[in-house]
Amino acid sequence: MSVADPARMTCPPPRPEPGTVLLGHGSGGQLSADLLHDVILPAFGPAGAVPEDAALLSVDGAHLALSTDAYVVNPLFFPGGDIGTLAVHGTINDLAMMGATPVALALAFVIEEGVPVADLSRICTSAATAAEAAGTRIVTGDTKVVGRGAADGLFVTTTGVGRRLPGAAVSAAAARPGDVVLLSGPIAAHGTAIIGAREALGFDSAIVSDTRALHRLVVAMIATAGPAVHTMRDPTRGGVASALNEIAVASRVGVEIDEVTLPVPGPVAAACDLLGLDPLHVAGEGCLAAIVTADAADGLLAAMRSTVEGQHTVAVGRVVPEHPGRVVLRTVVGGRRIVDPLVGEQLPRIC
Repeated sequence: MSVADPARMTCPPPRPEPGTVLLGHGSGGQLSADLLHDVILPAFGPAGAVPEDAALLSVDGAHLALSTDAYVVNPLFFPGGDIGTLAVHGTINDLAMMGATPVALALAFVIEEGVPVADLSRICTSAATAAEAAGTRIVTGDTKVVGRGAADGLFVTTTGVGRRLPGAAVSAAAARPGDVVLLSGPIAAHGTAIIGAREALGFDSAIVSDTRALHRLVVAMIATAGPAVHTMRDPTRGGVASALNEIAVASRVGVEIDEVTLPVPGPVAAACDLLGLDPLHVAGEGCLAAIVTADAADGLLAAMRSTVEGQHTVAVGRVVPEHPGRVVLRTVVGGRRIVDPLVGEQLPRIC
């Protein structure tokens, strides 16, 4: 069986009953893509639009980005952060993946009756602190309260407006054969930290969420290489596997990565092995995947490693013309396997 015939090497995703939404539709993987392309995008158009992390707008000559996201993490507090910091960082990072820096944020709460006021106050403080540390502010928002059992504690929605950096030209559809794949740092920490805290598995002290804002790293990247940075994605829901598959599909290229180069911290690898998880499918909240031209890769590696957020950046693979729309992993033992996007729901309620 060869990589040239990848359809024979993959299993079809589970199909829900007609008219039924599954928990897996929120995984960021294949079922999420199906829901997006079959139901959501056709309603809002335009037809054939490439899903991006933020929309690009031009208002009176100003080049802006706009993004919105909802956060439903369980537990609300976890090693390395809480739902407030996560919501702020996540929306800033979606703007950053389009080459934009944050201008202002909006935040909305849906609060379940019975949530301790002290917990809400703590989350408000951490969100405000995270925004201030990122050089922006939460300037507007909304609050709703629902009955017990209707919101599983607290849901947060954040919307961000950003200013696009001069020279930025990133898009999920811009990857080209010959490009190099960079990862800015360790992967899969957030998802394993969440499941460890949720289930009290005992590795909380060794694994903390990597949630943080990445826009300053992106500023360094665009200042160094400008349009040579073709594509960026932060591997949140669905992990690195889903992020690279989205790029491969949108750009109609193949992506090949080397297992030996993947930056999986030892404690995270051990936890994933214990839980039967593939680190490539587990969410991170403080790293990015970038597709860049080969001639700019070395300079970008140096520039990224000079920043706090990108000090552990590594090159993990390349873009190829073969097997378009597919990601292939070259294993430690020299084999090759297809890396599918996440199918179903591996870790519910992680972001």
